[in-house]
Amino acid sequence: MAGRRARTGRGWDAGPSRAGDATPRPRRGRRVGSDGDHDDPTQGAAEASPPSPAEAARREAELAREICLRQLSVRPRTRAELATALTRRGISEEVAAEVLDRYDEVGMVDDAAFARAWVSSRHSGRGLARRALANELRQRGVDQEVAAPALDAIDEETEAETARALVDRKLRTVRGEPDAVFRRLVGMLARKGYPAGVAIRAVKDALAAQSAEAAEFADRIDADALAESEGDLDR
Repeated sequence: MAGRRARTGRGWDAGPSRAGDATPRPRRGRRVGSDGDHDDPTQGAAEASPPSPAEAARREAELAREICLRQLSVRPRTRAELATALTRRGISEEVAAEVLDRYDEVGMVDDAAFARAWVSSRHSGRGLARRALANELRQRGVDQEVAAPALDAIDEETEAETARALVDRKLRTVRGEPDAVFRRLVGMLARKGYPAGVAIRAVKDALAAQSAEAAEFADRIDADALAESEGDLDR
């Protein structure tokens, strides 16, 4: 329009600004430092100093305690089981030993108590014999000297009574000829850790009380000779 200035500015004309019209603005998202250099947004993180050795050790110990507590919240654990869990998470031996020693002091880790509870539970619940229980405790890192008192709670008489109870319970459902039933029941007791002599005598006595046919078969069984042939030295 004649006599009227054309309006200029952002969004009104597409032409370039004339020299000297305005000071160019830096691109959005980048800051200009006092020296004119553009700041790197990651520069602060990169320049952060690593934690001191004492702080790193404190954090590692805290993580180790958290790992142990999570493990113990599921079920009681032996010291060896907790040490294995810590190693898998990258905890150093020194820190692991320090944390586990402290847990020993306050009674949160007690291999002797673990062994007693394990033997009682597995013997009454699963009918496991001393041999099987000793193997399970060894697999969980319990020393033989620590496990021995717990295992001594199951004497020969207790083992024989438990074996007989297991056989009587199984005889309620098992079917077949006496010789097949005999082999099956002896095998069942063997898998639970019972010595051959204990297993054979328990099955023989149970069959003798079951029926006339089974009793006749049981009378022909020489438990001592059969146990010796099985290589049983613990009867």
